[in-house]
Amino acid sequence: MITKERQQTAPSTGKRVLKFFISVGLCLLVGFLAGYATQSSVNTWYTTLQKPSFNPPNWLFAPVWTTLYFLMGLAFFLVWNKERNTPKRRTAMTLFLIQLFFNAMWSVAFFMMQSPLWGLVDISILFLLIILTIFAFFRVSRLGGVLLIPYLLWVGFAAILNYTILILN
Repeated sequence: MITKERQQTAPSTGKRVLKFFISVGLCLLVGFLAGYATQSSVNTWYTTLQKPSFNPPNWLFAPVWTTLYFLMGLAFFLVWNKERNTPKRRTAMTLFLIQLFFNAMWSVAFFMMQSPLWGLVDISILFLLIILTIFAFFRVSRLGGVLLIPYLLWVGFAAILNYTILILN
């Protein structure tokens, strides 16, 4: 039996569904915008760069990032939906939104500005922000934190790739 107090604080199913779609939709929108920024140079300038042997094929990036953006959105939803508006939830959500901004800015720096150096600066900050976000998410939703680990690993790989491209060029 749900107590009257619990009943008042539990979000309605409709509200949870709306939060889910906003969370996932926001991340997929950022991914779409980053993809748009990437398209400005991926078939022109990027093809002229020296790349390391471990550079994945171009077709791999879209499905990997789509999956990661979905997981990021799901993680954000779990944190947003977990508790009432507490300082630790606000901190976690704020860190997430800041890292999401740096995520989008990497495509602008690397592809639109055609600058592996500024891309490396951005992705280094992004990597640290993701670590902070994971720790903050763990304080609110363990599963939310776990869902960000593949993202951290991929961004770590992307940072190494970015660094190597900078050195080779």
